[in-house]
Amino acid sequence: MQQRVNFGSKLGIILATAGSAVGLGNIWRFPTMTGQDGGSAFIILYFVCTLLLGLPGMIAEFIVGRHGASNALRAYTHITGKKWWGFVGAMGVLCSSMILGFYSVVAGWCIYYLCASIAGQVLGDAQYVSEFFVSLSSDPMKPAFMSVFFIVLTHLVVVRGVKGGIEKAANILMPMLFVLLIILVIASCSLPGAMKGVEFLLKPDFSKVTSRVVLDAMGQAFFSLSLGTACLCTYASYFTRQTNLVTSAAQIAFIDMLIAVLSGLMIFPAAFSVGVNPDSGPSLIFITLPNVFQQAFGSMPAVGYVIGILFYALLALAALTSTISMHEIGTAFLSEEVKLSRKKAAVGITVMCSVFGVLCSWSLGAMPEIAVAGKSLFDCFDFLTGQIMLPIGGFLTALIVGWIVPVNVIRDEFTNYGTVCTNLFTIFIWAIRVVCPVGIVIIFLNQFGVI
Repeated sequence: MQQRVNFGSKLGIILATAGSAVGLGNIWRFPTMTGQDGGSAFIILYFVCTLLLGLPGMIAEFIVGRHGASNALRAYTHITGKKWWGFVGAMGVLCSSMILGFYSVVAGWCIYYLCASIAGQVLGDAQYVSEFFVSLSSDPMKPAFMSVFFIVLTHLVVVRGVKGGIEKAANILMPMLFVLLIILVIASCSLPGAMKGVEFLLKPDFSKVTSRVVLDAMGQAFFSLSLGTACLCTYASYFTRQTNLVTSAAQIAFIDMLIAVLSGLMIFPAAFSVGVNPDSGPSLIFITLPNVFQQAFGSMPAVGYVIGILFYALLALAALTSTISMHEIGTAFLSEEVKLSRKKAAVGITVMCSVFGVLCSWSLGAMPEIAVAGKSLFDCFDFLTGQIMLPIGGFLTALIVGWIVPVNVIRDEFTNYGTVCTNLFTIFIWAIRVVCPVGIVIIFLNQFGVI
């Protein structure tokens, strides 16, 4: 097998892979769920679920990827010795391309809002801000153009390769993201009455902990780490043989959880300082928060102006770190399976995902007839990937690593041939054989209201 290029440093591995997990969901989904599900009581459950479900799932994908040292399809074929298991990797490639398609729509909105914030256009009362968002999302040209622009921006990173593109970008973008987030947290927590928001976020309310809250924590632990997309498998194919998979997974999970909690500390204090309870989804970051920033910093309009710009810059960076990994999955696949040069493979993925992005954008307003079974194409892609393909991919990966591949092969990869983490292997095998499959099935059934 031809020797593959590897990440150039341990820091590059951690930042690039953590960047794939950190995304827009950390900014709006985690804080909202935390507020609704008992504050730090939910955070504690989320941490536990990450240890029991997220970390074993991440390590399992790392094992598949590094062992195969190839794109996702070939990696699953290689570790099982059976060609038909390659469909798990192929499904991950398709899933990631679909996610990149509709994710780029929201990422494009972030870029547009960043530009609008710089121009001072996202200013006005709540009705104006709401109409501004509706006007953008229903416009036939602006959001479609911004979606393609964002995919092209992603392309410019991926086409430069693993070291010169992905790793180099991660080494710049992730520290920038963290610095922006810290600045926004400090600004938010310095507002009058902000400590009520901090208390609401971090004070445990165990009376709210129900079976639904536990399921929410399980789902957040699974989805926030990009399990089931073939992203972790693809990135792990660029790991060196000396990379400690367990330590790397723990560091990545810690970064993901830290940024999620910091996002809550950015949003809740500002919201509570003006008496607003943040809601979920795109309306939080495109309708609610612009008003929150205006009201919170009303006596200091220049500060509010800068905070708005920094916030949307943060969102754009978070989106970009995720889209880079999604693009790389398909690029690696086309390059190795279709025998294309990296440049041509990247162009192929860029064109396909741009088409997906434009169609998803149009389905939200300009052309609502672009729908499947009564759902807009955007919602359809979101449903198929998030509720069907990701859980199936995660479940089959746990099945393959836990039950199908010979245990000595898994042990060798997990322990770097007996040099690291030998005492944790028994715990990992138990988790990947029992905890992960059962947990993923429960998450899958919960999404459809079965339990």
